[in-house]
Amino acid sequence: MTQRPHTLGVAVIGTGKMGADHVRRIQEVTSGARVTAVVDVDAERAKSVAARVDGCTAHTDPAAAMAAADVDAVIIASPGPAHEAALLTAFEHDLPVLCEKPLTPDAASALRVLEAERKLGHRRVQVGFMRRYDAEYMKLKSLLETGQLGRPLMLHNRHRNVASPPGWTSEMLINDSVTHEMDVTRWLLGHEITAVTVLAPTPSGNAPDGIRDPQFVVFETDGGAIVDVEIFVNCGFGYQVQAEVVCERGTARVGDGHALVTNAAGRWGGIIAQDYIERFADAYDREVQAWVDATRRGEVTGPSAWDGYAVAAVCEAAVRALEEGGRVPVDLVERPALYV
Repeated sequence: MTQRPHTLGVAVIGTGKMGADHVRRIQEVTSGARVTAVVDVDAERAKSVAARVDGCTAHTDPAAAMAAADVDAVIIASPGPAHEAALLTAFEHDLPVLCEKPLTPDAASALRVLEAERKLGHRRVQVGFMRRYDAEYMKLKSLLETGQLGRPLMLHNRHRNVASPPGWTSEMLINDSVTHEMDVTRWLLGHEITAVTVLAPTPSGNAPDGIRDPQFVVFETDGGAIVDVEIFVNCGFGYQVQAEVVCERGTARVGDGHALVTNAAGRWGGIIAQDYIERFADAYDREVQAWVDATRRGEVTGPSAWDGYAVAAVCEAAVRALEEGGRVPVDLVERPALYV
């Protein structure tokens, strides 16, 4: 693959909360790149974001931005249903892409993306599963790879949000939140998820009407591990992400949030992050910098389109398990050689 220019010109598609934060990150934190174009269906919002960046143009059509001479790579931060078209357009220009999760909203469209990338003959997509770039998760991954704790037997996860945004549904707890635990499970353990069960207690009084919150999700893996996820998106007190691996010869846990503990006036305590951007700010910084560095070397690293597809397939099984009850197997196609 061709090595990219010294300073990478990046088009950011989608200028909502995540996209605007990526624009800020590239301009203020990341080295070796600059934002040369932004895209949003809301023309005024795109113009407002572009006006804050020297030399940045505003577009409503992703294809127009990707055809620009000063665009060398793309970040897709638009809503999931728009990802497939943007990815296929990027492939037409052979542009490297950092695509925020989901790769696409369902397994069928993810397979179409997989096939289109396979036809290129090389990877072009890195999927934005940012927990792989979190310092604590990276330490946990490195520890497991040493083998000193033995084979992983169980993985316990907790994922809590202060409150769900307007318009959320019971299915979105899985598709928009537990999706991260799906990828973390596959990455930490090196296993594929083979079946899903979803249990739900009587909903919390803090949950909006009609939303089954919290939920308890159980994964089975092809490596013989059992994984559970508590997802509680209306806990009311903060944003928490925790994981504990139980192995044959020991356990390891991340996410306790005890970087700073205070003692004063008969109390002790710390600070609980209030959203994902605060909790994973360093991980997002590290993720984007790694993507820029790899792109400038002419490489594609990090979570692949296969990872995005596998998570989409697990999501579909989990939603079925939520709606129908019982254990639902995960149906995966054979992994193409490009992603082995």
